[in-house]
Amino acid sequence: MTSDVLSRRDMLKGVVQTAALATFVPASALGRDGTPPPSERLCLGAIGVGARGFPDMRSFARMQDVRVTALCDVNQRNIQQARKFLADQYGRDEVSVFKDFRELNARDDIDVVLIATPCHWHAIPALDAAAHGKHMYLEKPMTMSLCEDKMLRAAVKENNVVFQFGTQQRSELKFRWACELARNGRLGRLKRIEVAASYGRQSEVFPAQPVPDWLDWDRWVGPAPWAEFSPKRLERTYHECIRDYSLGMIACWGIHHLDIAQWGNGTEHTGPVSVKGTGTFPESGTCDTVLDWDVTFEFDGAAPISFTDAKRRPHGLRFVGEDTSVFVRRGVIEAEDRAFLLDPQNRPGEMPIRLPVNREEHTRDLIEAIKTGKPTIAGIDTALRSNTLCHLALAAVELGRTLRWDPEAENFGEAAEENKCLEPRPHRGSYQLPKTD
Repeated sequence: MTSDVLSRRDMLKGVVQTAALATFVPASALGRDGTPPPSERLCLGAIGVGARGFPDMRSFARMQDVRVTALCDVNQRNIQQARKFLADQYGRDEVSVFKDFRELNARDDIDVVLIATPCHWHAIPALDAAAHGKHMYLEKPMTMSLCEDKMLRAAVKENNVVFQFGTQQRSELKFRWACELARNGRLGRLKRIEVAASYGRQSEVFPAQPVPDWLDWDRWVGPAPWAEFSPKRLERTYHECIRDYSLGMIACWGIHHLDIAQWGNGTEHTGPVSVKGTGTFPESGTCDTVLDWDVTFEFDGAAPISFTDAKRRPHGLRFVGEDTSVFVRRGVIEAEDRAFLLDPQNRPGEMPIRLPVNREEHTRDLIEAIKTGKPTIAGIDTALRSNTLCHLALAAVELGRTLRWDPEAENFGEAAEENKCLEPRPHRGSYQLPKTD
């Protein structure tokens, strides 16, 4: 054969091979390997991928029908850690990165957002996400004020957004079991619920230090009053105990157990009629949220809830009935008589009143709700009612007197000073809440 013939034959062979490569589609892209095709995957944007956000994002990223496609964080070290995990998880680094959550929320190709920023940065991005119709997983506590909580509830409902609150204890068997025992009268008439959560902390005054080049400190401070940078302000164990950024442990930890107390009390759609409390605050130092507290909520037709810090009694909840009691905390459920929990009639799901069940991760429950239309296990209505107790507890401790609460109107009636405690704090500069009608 001549060299011209060989050249034409080689060329035609190359064209055929190129065409074959061009028409080859991986089985995973079509869903033939059991992986949902791209058209059936939900795209998620993560706003805040630090101490709490990174584990949440990781949980979503490991789901076959979810793809984390965008990240937003003002801390580039957090971004680098998240990008590396996603590149390892997906086999390539193709995630979009933003410093401004508004750019992420505005993208039409994002279905769901995870918001796991410091507490003072919950309200503004969550309201913006709802306005853009994004389903969301919002870490606890909801916001820095009850008024902002109510704004978010209205926005979630108005925009038909599927909402999951980060109170993951609702997805744990032992907590549901304890609540079903209480709701079904297996403890006898419920006399009270005792709740204890982690107490606050004290600190020195943090000295100002130069801002590192991997951090946008102005955006991190955001709506809070300006403060000079200190690396300790970035640490969750500290910034959750600084009033400018948080309500303190009375909310950051308290919300978990108060939410379960509401569930077991059958009051998750209402609230107390009064609250009283005492507590102490640090006399100096940068950490200035409540250190310890002793709060009591009284309900109309339901058991009172006694809420303290964990110095006074064990961390967790005790449902106290006329006949017996049950104690529950993460990974533990205990009864006065061990045989009580072994009784087949007292098994979870076997009693007449059965509470909602999530047998998977709390993050997964949000995805199932989006895909099936079923309610999430920690939806916006119960989230707000539980979060309200945190705001009321703090108000009672700060004012130092018994406060009368209207659970229907969700306010303190005509009491101006008390209602002032429910309003948003002043926001700094351009970091403002969206205007509402």
